[in-house]
Amino acid sequence: MNDNFKDLREKMVKVQLISRGINDKKVLKAFLEIPREEFVPDNLKKYAYEDGPLSIGFGQTISQPYMVAAMTELLNLNSDEILLEIGAGSGYQAAIASKLCKYVYTIERIKELAEYARNNLERLGIDNVKVIVGDGSKGYPENAPYDKILYTAATPYIGDIIFDQLKDNGAIVAPIGDRFAQKLTKYVKTKNKIKEYSYFSCIFVPLIGEYGYK
Repeated sequence: MNDNFKDLREKMVKVQLISRGINDKKVLKAFLEIPREEFVPDNLKKYAYEDGPLSIGFGQTISQPYMVAAMTELLNLNSDEILLEIGAGSGYQAAIASKLCKYVYTIERIKELAEYARNNLERLGIDNVKVIVGDGSKGYPENAPYDKILYTAATPYIGDIIFDQLKDNGAIVAPIGDRFAQKLTKYVKTKNKIKEYSYFSCIFVPLIGEYGYK
């Protein structure tokens, strides 16, 4: 880890996360341990700890640190759980989750970004994440069911094809809405019934795929 960014990382956790109500100590610890600058292009490293998303190419972004933290806290990951992430991006969200759960499967539609995420994770020695190239809107039935599922791209809805890949008592966190505005939403599956909880408004890049946006 580049110690040149240590102070910025600590300030980001205090100012952007704790002051906005992120209080899960395991989540905060993960944000202190994972170097965000390793998941952004070289020319943007100096902006890695600013309070906003950054471009990672191909029309995609690495999300604002607070948004990553809020979604992670809502997931309430446990050390024995398997997470399916839909939208690998640069691998940052998967890296954070890797500190909190047993294993992460993350799917990325864009082959070049999947390779970028894979390289970033390998460089940091993170070995409990598998990056898959494919249509994330279909999930990843090969290793289903999952304890938790996380969408890191906006989707108009969650289809049965995804709910069927979720374990009983499992949860999904996703930005739900149209291409221009979404609501962060959590779904909890209990005895094959789904409860929905809505949180705050957000804006994510759209999930392109058979069960996403066309």
